[in-house]
Amino acid sequence: MKNIAIIGSGSWGVALAIHLVKLGNKIKIWSFTEEETNLINKERKCKFLPNVVIPDGIECTTSYKEAIEGSDFIIHVTPSKFTRNIVKEYKKYVTDQPIIICSKGFESDTLLTLDEVIQEEMPNAKIAVLSGPSHAEEVSIAIPTVLVVASKYDRVLKLVQDTFMSSQMRIYTSRDVKGVELGGALKNIIAFCAGVAAGLGLGDNTFAALITRGLAELSRLGVALGGQKETLYGLSGLGDLIVTCLSEHSRNRKAGKLIGQGKTLEEAKKEVGMTIESIDNIEVAYELGKIHNIEMPIVEGVYQILYKNLKPEEAVNMLMNRAKKPED
Repeated sequence: MKNIAIIGSGSWGVALAIHLVKLGNKIKIWSFTEEETNLINKERKCKFLPNVVIPDGIECTTSYKEAIEGSDFIIHVTPSKFTRNIVKEYKKYVTDQPIIICSKGFESDTLLTLDEVIQEEMPNAKIAVLSGPSHAEEVSIAIPTVLVVASKYDRVLKLVQDTFMSSQMRIYTSRDVKGVELGGALKNIIAFCAGVAAGLGLGDNTFAALITRGLAELSRLGVALGGQKETLYGLSGLGDLIVTCLSEHSRNRKAGKLIGQGKTLEEAKKEVGMTIESIDNIEVAYELGKIHNIEMPIVEGVYQILYKNLKPEEAVNMLMNRAKKPED
C-alpha cells in the first residue's frame, strides 16, 4: 500500500484516485475549494464525474500540508496555467517524494513545459510525466487503458509502473520525458481543430487528414523542442491524438465544435465549463513554431480563428489551397 497525494480535484485527479484506491492505496486529494472537498468527503461525488461514486480510502482537503505529509509520491494534476503558483505553495511540504505530472500543457508566459516549470521551482525534484490516451470518464469506471510514464530516474519509473498497473491499466516506461510531455500538450490543439471540423459538418476524410497532418506538425515541433519522433508516434502523441480527436468525452474537441458552429470563444468556455488546455496551448505552439522556424499550417489556421477573427470556413479553404508540395 502506498500513501499518495493528488494535487488537483478535477476529473482526471479523481479518476486516478479511484483507480489507485481500488489497488489498495490510500489517497489524499488536495482541492482549491471547500465546495469540492465537501462534495468528495461527504457525498462521495465529483461534479465532473457525476455518475461515479467515490469509494472509501479517498479523502479530500484544502490543506497542502495534510495532503502531502507522509505521502510516498505526489501526483500533480492541476490546469497548466496554475501550475507554478500552486507548486510555489506546496513545495515547502515536499521532502524527497517523486512528483508525477499528469497535467498536459505549457506555461503560456514563459513557453515552458510543466516539467521545466516544476524543476525551476524545485531543482532537486524527481519528476516523471504520465500521459497517453485516457479519458477520466473511462478510467473512473475501469475501462482498459494504456499509458506511458517517462522519467530519467529508473526508481521512479518502477514505482509508477508497480503502483498503477492492473488488469485495467497497463503502463509502459520511457526515458524521453520531453517527448511524452509534448505529445500530451500538443495533441490538445489538433483535438480542438477536430472539433472545429465537426462543428462545420465535415466528414471522415477530413478527420483522417487532420489527424495525420496534425501529427506531422506536432512531431516536427516536438523534435525541435527535444522530444524523440518515435515517442510522438507512440501512446502520448498518436495514441492521445486519436482518442482526443474522435471522442465526445474530449473537452478540447467540444470547445472546437462550438467554435465551428459559430459560438464565440467566451461562449464556448462557458458551455464546456471546465479547463480547455488547447486554447492557451494554441498561442504557445504558434509562438514556438515561429521561434524554431517550424512549418505548422494547421496551428497557424486555428490561431487565426481564435485571435485574428478568421472564419473557420476560410481557415479550411486556406489549408486546402496551400502551395503544392511533397508529403513530409
